[in-house]
Amino acid sequence: MVELLSPVGDFECLKAAVQNGADTVYFGASSFSARAFASNFNDDDLKKAITYAKIRGIKTNLTLNTLLKDNEFNDAIKLAEKAYIYGIDAIIVQDLGFAKYLIENFPGLAVHASTQLSVHNLEGVLKLQELGFSRVVLSRELSLPEIEHICKNSNVEIEVFVHGALCISYSGQCLFSSMVGGRSGNRGKCAQPCRLPYELTNQSETLDKGYLMSPRDLCGLDYLPQLIKAGVSCLKIEGRMKTPEYVATVTRIYRKYLDLAKSAESNKLYKIDVQDKQDLLQVFNRGGFSDGHLSGSPNKNLVYSEKSNNMGVFLGNISKFNNNKGHITFTTSGVLNVGDKISIENKKHETSLYTVSELMIKDKNIRQANPGDIIKIGRMKGNIFVGNKIFKISDKALTFSALETLNKENIKRNLNCKLIVHKDLPIELTVFDENGIEVSIHSDVIPEIATNLPITKERLITQLSKTNNTPYQFSNIEIDLDDGLFIKGFSCINELRRTVLSKYEELLIASFRRDLVSHFNLPISSNINNEPIESYKKVSLLLNLLNKNYEYTELKNVDNIYIPFKYFILTGYTSILQYFTNKFNTYIYFPTIIRNNYNRLISKNLPDILNSYNIKGFVVSNIGNFELLKNYKKYEFICNYTFNVFNRFTIDQLNCNKVTLSPELNFSDLQQLATNSNIPTELIVYGRTPLMNSNYCLLGKSNKCYASCKHLCNSSEKFYLKDRLGFLFRIMPDNIDTVTTIYNSKITSIEHKNICSSSIRIDALDESIEQLNSIISIAKTGKKLEGPDYTNGNLNKEI
Repeated sequence: MVELLSPVGDFECLKAAVQNGADTVYFGASSFSARAFASNFNDDDLKKAITYAKIRGIKTNLTLNTLLKDNEFNDAIKLAEKAYIYGIDAIIVQDLGFAKYLIENFPGLAVHASTQLSVHNLEGVLKLQELGFSRVVLSRELSLPEIEHICKNSNVEIEVFVHGALCISYSGQCLFSSMVGGRSGNRGKCAQPCRLPYELTNQSETLDKGYLMSPRDLCGLDYLPQLIKAGVSCLKIEGRMKTPEYVATVTRIYRKYLDLAKSAESNKLYKIDVQDKQDLLQVFNRGGFSDGHLSGSPNKNLVYSEKSNNMGVFLGNISKFNNNKGHITFTTSGVLNVGDKISIENKKHETSLYTVSELMIKDKNIRQANPGDIIKIGRMKGNIFVGNKIFKISDKALTFSALETLNKENIKRNLNCKLIVHKDLPIELTVFDENGIEVSIHSDVIPEIATNLPITKERLITQLSKTNNTPYQFSNIEIDLDDGLFIKGFSCINELRRTVLSKYEELLIASFRRDLVSHFNLPISSNINNEPIESYKKVSLLLNLLNKNYEYTELKNVDNIYIPFKYFILTGYTSILQYFTNKFNTYIYFPTIIRNNYNRLISKNLPDILNSYNIKGFVVSNIGNFELLKNYKKYEFICNYTFNVFNRFTIDQLNCNKVTLSPELNFSDLQQLATNSNIPTELIVYGRTPLMNSNYCLLGKSNKCYASCKHLCNSSEKFYLKDRLGFLFRIMPDNIDTVTTIYNSKITSIEHKNICSSSIRIDALDESIEQLNSIISIAKTGKKLEGPDYTNGNLNKEI
C-alpha cells in the first residue's frame, strides 16, 4: 500500500490531517525537530497526539531530525523513550549516531532516514539499509527515473515529497542560514535566506535580480500514477508550519487522487478536476506550482523571482478606481464572495490586504461574483491605482469547509459486535476487532416478555449503530435475540454501547503502549584539553580549483593534498597530478552530490586513476560514497564536513580513518569533540564555506535545460549573488551533474590553538601560491587572519 503522509504542527492540524484521509502523520516534539518554530508537542500533548491518531488507525511518525551535540544525546534519548512508550510508529532521524542507538535499543520501532541526510542515489539508500534504517526519505532533487531505479534495486521503504515548499539547496547541505545568520537549518532554525531578493552579477553588470533562489511550491498531483508504478512506499506532504485549513485541503485532495491513481486501470482514467487544482493554489502558492525535479528539468519553472510569499489566486487587474467612493472595478476571472480576503499588488510587487465587505454588480449588492462578472468592491482605501493586480488570498467558503472537518469523526475504526438478548438473563454486548481485542459487558437490565410489540433485530441494530460521535463503527453486527421479548426503553442499549466502546478503547490504547526494556544514560565525557596545541598538527590543503599556470612546486608546509575527482578525468592536468601524488599524501576529493554522470564517470575511470597515480585515499562527502567505493577498502577514508558531524557517536558510526568536524560548531563544541573522538579529527581553519549545493542553475536560469543556454558555467568569468547589504556570494557551477555551489561572502579563518584536532585543513579557491604559503604559515601557528574580509564563522555562536 502506498501511504499518504501529512504534516502536523499542532493539535488542530493533527485533526485536519486525520479527518481528511492521511494514512500517517508526522510531527515534532518540544525539541530536536527540524521545524523548531512550529508549535510542536510537549510531553503531554505528544501522548495525546499519538493516542488520537492511533485509535483511529492512523500511524504516527516523530521528527527527531536535527543534529545532536554530545551533551544533548541523553535528552534526545529520553524524548525518544517517551514517544516509544506512548506507541510512536517511527522516528525520523538525521543524526547517524542517534539513529544507531535507536535501531539497537528500541525493538519494533521503525527508524526513517530524514531528507536532511541528503540521500540522492542508490548507493546512499543501500548503505542506510545496511545500517538498519527501514525507510529513506529521498532528496527532493531526484527525477522519476532515478526514484524508480532506487525503488527497484533496494529493500527499504522509499518516501518522496509530493507537495509543499521546496528548498533551493539539497536538504542537509545548506549552511547559508547558519553561517550568515547564526540560525542553523540542521538544528531546525532556518531563517530562509533563499526567500530574500538578490542580484546576479559578474561585478561589472547586473544580469538578473529578484527572488532568484525562491522556488515555487511543489505540486506532484499529476505524477501520482507514475510514483505508484515506480514503487514508492510513501508520498509526503510538506507543511508543519502551515494552517489547519491548508493541511485539511491538501490532505483531502491528495487522498482523493491517490485512491484514484491506485484504482485506475490506466493513466488515461486518471484525470484531475480543475477545481481541485484551484483549491490547492488557493490555500498556498508562490507564483503557481512547479513539478519540482520530478520531470528532470527543474530550471523551466522551479523559481518564481517576483515574490517569495503566498501569492493567492489571480482575479484580474483594476480597470477603474473611484477614490472618493472607495470603489474598485474589474472583471473577475474567478469566484469571489463577501468575506474573502484579497491583496492588491502594484508594479513594484508591493501588496495591501483587504477583506471583501461590499461586493456589487451594476451598483447592486451581491454576495457572490462569478468568473466573467464585471464587479465593484467597495470600502477600499489606500495606495490603489488602475492596472494594479488583484489576488484572492483566502477563500472564506473553502476555509470554512476545511475547518468544519476538524469537528467531525470521518475516520472510523471498523469493529464487530455481538448482542445477546435472552429471556431471564442480563443483556450482553461483546465488541471485538481483527487484532483480537475483545470486550464483553453485561447490563443490569433483564428483558421482559412482550405484552404488545416485541423488540426486533432491526431496531437493536439501529441503536447499536449510533456511533457518529466516536472514532468507531460496527461493520458487522450479530444479534442473538429470543422471540417475544421486550426492553423498557433503549437507554440500556445505548449505555451498553458507550461502556463497551470505552472499555475497548482502554484495551486498544494499552495494545500500542510499550514497555521500555532498559534505560541507560550514555557516558558524556567533558574532558577538554586546554593546553595550547603547537605547530605539530598536520596540514591538509583542498584545492577546489587547479590552475595550469601555477607553480605548485613552490607550495610549502603541506602534508596532505585533496584534489577534486574531476581533475583526474579532465585533460591537461597529468603533470600537476603526478607532482602532487609523488610529493604529498594525495587524496581524491569526491563531490557532495554524485548522481548519474558523476556515478558513471567514477565507476568507469577510478580503477585506471588508482593504477596511474599514487593515491593515499579518498575524501568522501556523502553516505553513498561508502557503498560506491566499497571495493577500495585498502585506501584511507576521510569523511568530509558534509557529513555534519556534531557528536562522537556519529564519528563512531562512520567508521572511517579521519573525520572533518562541522564548521557549524562553536569553540567549546570543537574542543570537546576533538578531545573525545576515538579517531583522528580534522578542523577547517581557513576557506570560503560552501553555503549550499543546488540542483538549480542560477546562471541565466539555465544549464542544459533551455535551448538558449549560454553555458556560462564553462566560461572563466566569475559570477556572484549580491544580497541587500551588498555582500557578494561566489557561484561555482559544476556542469557534470548540474550542481551549483554558492560560497560565503567572507572567508572563515579561526584561531585553533586550544582545539586538539590531529590536523588542520585549508580550503583554497583561487588563492595564489604565495597567498597559500602565507595562509599556511599563519595557520600552523594556531592563529587566524584578521581583516574585514574574514569571519570566525560560528566559533563564538551557539546554534
